[in-house]
Amino acid sequence: MASFSPFVTIFNQNKLTRSNCVDWKRNFDIVLTTEEHKYVLTQPCHNFPSLDAPFEEKQRYNRWQKSNEMAKCYMLASISNVLQRQMQDVELASDIMLSLKEMFGEQGHFAKQETMRQIYNTKMTYGTLVRDHSLRMISNLNTLEVLGADIDGES
Repeated sequence: MASFSPFVTIFNQNKLTRSNCVDWKRNFDIVLTTEEHKYVLTQPCHNFPSLDAPFEEKQRYNRWQKSNEMAKCYMLASISNVLQRQMQDVELASDIMLSLKEMFGEQGHFAKQETMRQIYNTKMTYGTLVRDHSLRMISNLNTLEVLGADIDGES
Protein backbone atom coordinates (compact mmCIF):
# COMPACT_ATOMS: atom_id res chain seq x y z
CA MET A 1 0.00 0.00 0.00
CA ALA A 2 1.40 3.39 -1.01
CA SER A 3 1.81 6.00 1.69
CA PHE A 4 0.93 9.59 0.95
CA SER A 5 2.79 12.58 2.20
CA PRO A 6 0.86 14.64 4.77
CA PHE A 7 1.50 17.54 2.41
CA VAL A 8 -0.84 16.01 -0.17
CA THR A 9 -3.65 16.34 2.36
CA ILE A 10 -2.69 19.93 3.15
CA PHE A 11 -2.72 20.85 -0.54
CA ASN A 12 -5.93 18.97 -1.30
CA GLN A 13 -7.71 20.76 1.52
CA ASN A 14 -6.17 24.16 0.81
CA LYS A 15 -6.19 24.77 -2.94
CA LEU A 16 -5.46 28.40 -3.73
CA THR A 17 -8.56 30.51 -4.27
CA ARG A 18 -9.10 34.24 -4.19
CA SER A 19 -10.54 34.07 -0.69
CA ASN A 20 -7.82 31.96 0.96
CA CYS A 21 -4.55 33.30 -0.44
CA VAL A 22 -3.23 34.25 3.00
CA ASP A 23 -3.90 30.79 4.44
CA TRP A 24 -2.58 29.11 1.29
CA LYS A 25 0.67 31.09 1.49
CA ARG A 26 1.09 30.21 5.16
CA ASN A 27 0.57 26.49 4.46
CA PHE A 28 2.86 26.63 1.45
CA ASP A 29 5.60 28.30 3.50
CA ILE A 30 5.23 25.61 6.18
CA VAL A 31 5.63 22.83 3.64
CA LEU A 32 8.62 24.41 1.90
CA THR A 33 10.30 25.18 5.21
CA THR A 34 9.72 21.64 6.49
CA GLU A 35 11.10 20.16 3.29
CA GLU A 36 14.00 22.67 3.22
CA HIS A 37 13.10 24.06 -0.20
CA LYS A 38 11.91 27.57 0.70
CA TYR A 39 15.26 29.20 -0.11
CA VAL A 40 14.62 28.86 -3.87
CA LEU A 41 11.97 31.56 -3.59
CA THR A 42 14.55 34.11 -2.44
CA GLN A 43 17.96 32.90 -3.61
CA PRO A 44 18.90 32.91 -7.29
CA CYS A 45 20.15 29.77 -8.98
CA HIS A 46 23.88 29.29 -9.16
CA ASN A 47 25.38 29.28 -12.63
CA PHE A 48 25.68 25.93 -14.32
CA PRO A 49 29.01 24.56 -13.09
CA SER A 50 31.82 23.93 -15.55
CA LEU A 51 33.12 20.41 -16.06
CA ASP A 52 36.16 21.14 -13.91
CA ALA A 53 34.17 22.88 -11.13
CA PRO A 54 34.67 21.61 -7.59
CA PHE A 55 32.34 18.84 -6.45
CA GLU A 56 30.74 21.13 -3.84
CA GLU A 57 29.80 23.66 -6.53
CA LYS A 58 28.15 20.95 -8.63
CA GLN A 59 26.39 19.61 -5.55
CA ARG A 60 25.10 23.09 -4.61
CA TYR A 61 23.79 23.61 -8.15
CA ASN A 62 22.08 20.20 -8.20
CA ARG A 63 20.53 20.78 -4.76
CA TRP A 64 19.11 24.14 -5.87
CA GLN A 65 17.68 22.59 -9.06
CA LYS A 66 16.05 19.75 -7.09
CA SER A 67 14.60 22.17 -4.52
CA ASN A 68 13.25 24.38 -7.31
CA GLU A 69 11.53 21.36 -8.93
CA MET A 70 10.05 20.28 -5.60
CA ALA A 71 8.80 23.80 -4.85
CA LYS A 72 7.24 24.00 -8.33
CA CYS A 73 5.55 20.62 -7.90
CA TYR A 74 4.15 21.57 -4.51
CA MET A 75 2.98 24.89 -5.85
CA LEU A 76 1.34 23.40 -8.93
CA ALA A 77 -0.32 20.70 -6.81
CA SER A 78 -1.90 23.36 -4.63
CA ILE A 79 -3.45 25.60 -7.29
CA SER A 80 -6.44 25.18 -9.57
CA ASN A 81 -6.21 23.28 -12.85
CA VAL A 82 -6.60 26.51 -14.79
CA LEU A 83 -3.63 28.09 -12.98
CA GLN A 84 -1.64 24.87 -13.35
CA ARG A 85 -1.98 25.04 -17.13
CA GLN A 86 -0.88 28.69 -17.08
CA MET A 87 2.16 28.02 -14.90
CA GLN A 88 3.31 24.54 -15.94
CA ASP A 89 6.03 25.79 -18.30
CA VAL A 90 7.45 28.42 -15.93
CA GLU A 91 10.94 27.28 -14.96
CA LEU A 92 11.42 28.97 -11.59
CA ALA A 93 9.27 28.50 -8.52
CA SER A 94 10.02 32.13 -7.61
CA ASP A 95 8.53 33.29 -10.94
CA ILE A 96 5.36 31.26 -10.30
CA MET A 97 5.09 32.81 -6.84
CA LEU A 98 5.58 36.28 -8.29
CA SER A 99 2.78 35.68 -10.82
CA LEU A 100 0.46 34.41 -8.10
CA LYS A 101 1.26 37.45 -5.94
CA GLU A 102 0.38 39.70 -8.86
CA MET A 103 -2.92 37.87 -9.39
CA PHE A 104 -3.93 37.71 -5.75
CA GLY A 105 -1.90 40.60 -4.35
CA GLU A 106 -4.79 42.97 -3.76
CA GLN A 107 -6.29 40.61 -1.22
CA GLY A 108 -2.91 40.37 0.49
CA HIS A 109 -2.76 44.16 0.67
CA PHE A 110 -6.17 44.32 2.36
CA ALA A 111 -5.21 41.47 4.70
CA LYS A 112 -2.05 43.37 5.72
CA GLN A 113 -4.05 46.51 6.42
CA GLU A 114 -6.61 44.60 8.47
CA THR A 115 -3.93 42.80 10.49
CA MET A 116 -2.08 46.07 11.15
CA ARG A 117 -5.38 47.62 12.28
CA GLN A 118 -5.87 44.70 14.69
CA ILE A 119 -2.37 45.16 16.10
CA TYR A 120 -2.82 48.89 16.60
CA ASN A 121 -6.29 48.58 18.10
CA THR A 122 -5.79 45.52 20.31
CA LYS A 123 -5.82 46.35 23.98
CA MET A 124 -5.48 43.94 26.82
CA THR A 125 -8.77 43.80 28.65
CA TYR A 126 -9.06 43.55 32.40
CA GLY A 127 -9.01 39.94 33.60
CA THR A 128 -7.31 38.61 30.45
CA LEU A 129 -4.16 36.58 30.84
CA VAL A 130 -1.00 38.27 29.57
CA ARG A 131 -0.16 34.99 27.82
CA ASP A 132 -3.41 35.05 25.80
CA HIS A 133 -2.87 38.68 24.79
CA SER A 134 0.75 37.94 23.81
CA LEU A 135 -0.28 34.92 21.72
CA ARG A 136 -2.89 37.02 19.89
CA MET A 137 -0.28 39.69 19.11
CA ILE A 138 2.30 37.09 18.02
CA SER A 139 -0.29 35.51 15.74
CA ASN A 140 -0.96 38.89 14.10
CA LEU A 141 2.77 39.52 13.64
CA ASN A 142 3.19 36.06 12.09
CA THR A 143 0.34 36.81 9.69
CA LEU A 144 2.08 40.03 8.64
CA GLU A 145 5.32 38.14 8.08
CA VAL A 146 3.55 35.58 5.86
CA LEU A 147 2.02 38.46 3.91
CA GLY A 148 5.49 39.86 3.31
CA ALA A 149 5.15 42.96 5.46
CA ASP A 150 8.34 44.64 6.62
CA ILE A 151 8.21 45.01 10.37
CA ASP A 152 10.86 47.31 11.75
CA GLY A 153 11.33 49.66 14.68
CA GLU A 154 9.21 52.37 13.06
CA SER A 155 6.32 49.99 12.45
